[in-house]
Amino acid sequence: MTSPFDERSRSIPGIVIDLIGQFTTLLRQESKLARAEISENLNRALTGVVMAVAAAVLLIPALVILLLAGVYGLEAAGFASYWAALIVGGAAVVIGAVLMVIGVNRLKAKNLIPSKTIHQFQEDAALAKRQMNGDGEGTDGVQRAA
Repeated sequence: MTSPFDERSRSIPGIVIDLIGQFTTLLRQESKLARAEISENLNRALTGVVMAVAAAVLLIPALVILLLAGVYGLEAAGFASYWAALIVGGAAVVIGAVLMVIGVNRLKAKNLIPSKTIHQFQEDAALAKRQMNGDGEGTDGVQRAA
């Protein structure tokens, strides 16, 4: 019985069939990895959106009460009611705008790209290219199996 790694006793069609089989297995595994990574990223984004909505529902009434207390505090400190409302409202707008920018940046599509899988595909393509050129070893001297 010959070993599958004994290249001297293998025929060219046998090698090609083995190469195609390993390539399809590699593609299946990589697509599985990509689906898992995309699913994980989408679940993380969905969880973030749900938590943000729940926080907004709870925090909006509390924020209104605190802003009103800030206006009353500034009035008690001697500001006219319209100035007190303008100061508190302006501060709330600035803080809200900063939080909005941060939240939108975290939901951008680039954060949902399966970067690990893309990197793995690139490594596999480079390895396949090296093997096709006759250099069957990776950069670390170890041949990678599918």
